[in-house]
Amino acid sequence: MNTKNALLLTFCLLFPLMMACSNNQNASNKPAKQDAKDLSKLQKAYFASGCFWCVEAIFESVEGVEEAVSGYAGGKEQNPTYQSVSSGASGHTEVVEVYYDPEVVSYETLLKVFYGSHDPTTVNGQYPDYGTQYRSAIFYTNATEKALAEKAMKEVAAKYDKPIATEISALTTFWKAEDYHQDFEERNPNQSYVKAVSVPRLNKFKAKFPELLKKNGH
Repeated sequence: MNTKNALLLTFCLLFPLMMACSNNQNASNKPAKQDAKDLSKLQKAYFASGCFWCVEAIFESVEGVEEAVSGYAGGKEQNPTYQSVSSGASGHTEVVEVYYDPEVVSYETLLKVFYGSHDPTTVNGQYPDYGTQYRSAIFYTNATEKALAEKAMKEVAAKYDKPIATEISALTTFWKAEDYHQDFEERNPNQSYVKAVSVPRLNKFKAKFPELLKKNGH
């Protein structure tokens, strides 16, 4: 094998790793902003649709959403770590805990954000991240949320030729992810995955639903 072909092969093998959600090199040490907020009076909702760096940024762009916290749910392991979740061994998926004001944004609208910001027909992942830890899921906390989630799924299913892969299940425990994952996109604008995947996904959502965005951009 000549030098050129060897370099090309090396790049092809390393590129997926460079672009993966698990690549956290050069992560910011700045504190996540939810640490300074009083979120006690807000309602919470739980969604999973690929890398939580992307999903967190999308929900935080929505009017009425005060915060989105990255974490894990859907598995059986207690106190899961990013290492155990990213390996697929824990059974969890990457989830965001969305804190929202129901007087400003409804749960139905959050479902619209969820389905409108990823491909719900993709089984176990969203490009370029694949595995059960990136599966599409809605975790409900009461009967009303369950009914609304099931209704939204039926409406969305009518728009696709392929089956909807989204799981709808009751939330058991939400485990907050490590601090360096919180507000990752905002605090790490020059990270390779953020620039190549997360920001384009956020911008695509913003272009699709401008009426749902925060007026001041924050």
